[in-house]
Amino acid sequence: MNLDYSPAEKAFRAEIRAWLEASLPRELSEKVLNHKRLNREDFASWHKLLGARGWSAVAWPKEYGGPGWDATQRHIWDEECARVGAPTVLPFGVSMVAPVLMKYGNEAQKRYYLPRILDGTDWWCQGYSEPGSGSDLASLRTRAERVGDHYLVNGQKTWTTLGQHADMMFCLVRTDSGAKKQEGISFLLIDMKTPGITVRPIITLDEDHEVNEVFFEGVKVPVDNLVGEENRGWTYAKYLLGHERTGIARVGQSKRELVFLKRLALDQKKNGKPLLHDPVFAAKVANLEIELMALEVTVQRVVANEAGGRGPGPEASMLKIKGTEVQQALTELMFEAIGPLAAPFDVPFLEGERQHSLAGDDDAAPLAAYYFNFRKTSIYGGSNEIQKNIIAQMILGL
Repeated sequence: MNLDYSPAEKAFRAEIRAWLEASLPRELSEKVLNHKRLNREDFASWHKLLGARGWSAVAWPKEYGGPGWDATQRHIWDEECARVGAPTVLPFGVSMVAPVLMKYGNEAQKRYYLPRILDGTDWWCQGYSEPGSGSDLASLRTRAERVGDHYLVNGQKTWTTLGQHADMMFCLVRTDSGAKKQEGISFLLIDMKTPGITVRPIITLDEDHEVNEVFFEGVKVPVDNLVGEENRGWTYAKYLLGHERTGIARVGQSKRELVFLKRLALDQKKNGKPLLHDPVFAAKVANLEIELMALEVTVQRVVANEAGGRGPGPEASMLKIKGTEVQQALTELMFEAIGPLAAPFDVPFLEGERQHSLAGDDDAAPLAAYYFNFRKTSIYGGSNEIQKNIIAQMILGL
């Protein structure tokens, strides 16, 4: 694989960089670069800005309103957005349910939902995990019983990211309890304003309301909201998870955070010298940088395969494992570099309610919350242990 950029690709990068510098609101980039928390309006306003430029769904083909960029262009876009601190485009609509609709949805579903995902009209959330059904997702128990022209849904989902803001949920439900557990699951699109849905917050270790539990009590869902065939939802779920795991690698963001880590380590002193010049700490940073470089090349290979018409396969599991390991290692080294100053964190400062942290160090103040939040990355999208099993079975044949 040729990793050198062509003149056309360099010109494309210059175009992207110029647009971001002119269009990305400063207050948004400062929040991202300083590890502050983003609210609903932050995500929505950035999505609308991108939509106006035609770049809210950069992996979509032109026929559905995307720019039709190739794998290298998308990589450049991700890298440049991360470098300047652009908010992430939330993946639930654009990168997760949309590819499923494009491949398995009917024409009416494509015509209605894809434009609303593209312009940000609908905020989506994911209804997969349940209490007792996380890594063993096929054991899910939320039930959908068909009654005439609708389903009646009863059950519970958990760890529903940003579900408190969602207009729609793509949801796995059990429609045949007598079949093998993978064969009795269907894929439904559920309007979150439907009577019988209750969303309750889960406050995590970093004192943030990012995830929720969702309860369904006699929720009526039109049969028209079934994607594909009844009891074939497991096939669609695996396809979606492949796209999710590829995105979880977050190479651009990790490259930006590596720069931040190096700056922290230059500012901190050990025996009168910058910590980054300490041989032991410098070796940790160098090893992490090598891992990140290898991950970036692997991402480019996988995305190039997708551009050739091959969907993400078990290689996505490798990206998920290594990407999350790199992300967690970055937060650990940041914590190590700052030392005791990273222990306390200031929630009002993180949420933008005051300009400076009460702890006296604005770089250190978010790091404990940042560290705790990133413990989840090796679990969501299918735990890393499960990903290793997938690799063993599908690549190594064990």
